Formats: sequence, structure tokens, C-alpha cells
Amino acid sequence: MNKLVIGSFKEFEQYVGKELGTSEYLRITQDQINKFADATLDHQWIHTDPERAAVESPFKKTIAHGYLALSVIPYLWEQIAEINNIKMLINYGIEKLKFNQPVMVEDEVRLKVTLESLTDLRGISKAQLLAELEIKDNKKPAFIASIIFLYHFK
Repeated sequence: MNKLVIGSFKEFEQYVGKELGTSEYLRITQDQINKFADATLDHQWIHTDPERAAVESPFKKTIAHGYLALSVIPYLWEQIAEINNIKMLINYGIEKLKFNQPVMVEDEVRLKVTLESLTDLRGISKAQLLAELEIKDNKKPAFIASIIFLYHFK
């Protein structure tokens, strides 16, 4: 996989409206789900109790928290693009988020990103990325959302 390397607003600008790439797959484990439950204090059984989920869940296994699926965006985004010459990156927002499909334990997910828009806000670059979290061997993505990052280029 070739990582996209961007060093300035002008370099970034040429990708508006284009797909930037797709990350490698990441397996979601029960250990990750349990640690996320601990961090967020969300221990709902559908996430953390494999025995109960096998009997009572319509999926017959545990599922990852929707916000856990969102939280892997930065890790997967770094596999797609390397943004250089920045002083700071700020996670600015998420728009039009729709969870389409649950991510089940041991599913493999990857991120596909298109640059929707890039705006120069007096020296700060506002990048709006269409992010789709694909689930291996599943036609429906886990979610689709517009992720907004602010890049402060040097």
C-alpha cells in the first residue's frame, strides 16, 4: 500500500473530490472491546459478555461499541496519509454519521477515505473527509461519516 504524502495546503488541495486510499484491515478483538468498555464505563452485555451474547444476541456473538469503531479512525487514517509540515492537528468534528452495520468481535475493518473539501481558514486547513469503515466480507459498511480535521501547516 502506498501512503499518500502531503506537505502543504497546495499539495492537499489537488486531491479534493478524490479517493485518498484505503487502510489495511484491523481485527477487532474481545480484549479491545473490554478495554473500551472499561474506558467508557459502558459494560452493556452485548459488548462484554460472550456467553450471554451467544444465547441472547441476534448476532450470536459480542459486538464492538459504535464509538469504538469510530475511535480507530486516527490509527487507520495514518496508514492512508502522512501529513507533514504541520504544527498541530485538531479533531474538529463529525457530520452525517450513520452506523449501518455492527462490527462483531473478530471482524476485520478498514477505512476508505475521500477528500470531500479543503478550506483555508486564515492559515488553518479544514479538511472534510468522507470516511467509510468497511467490514471484511460484508457489503454494508460499519459507518459512513464526514470527518473534519484542522491542520495547522508550518
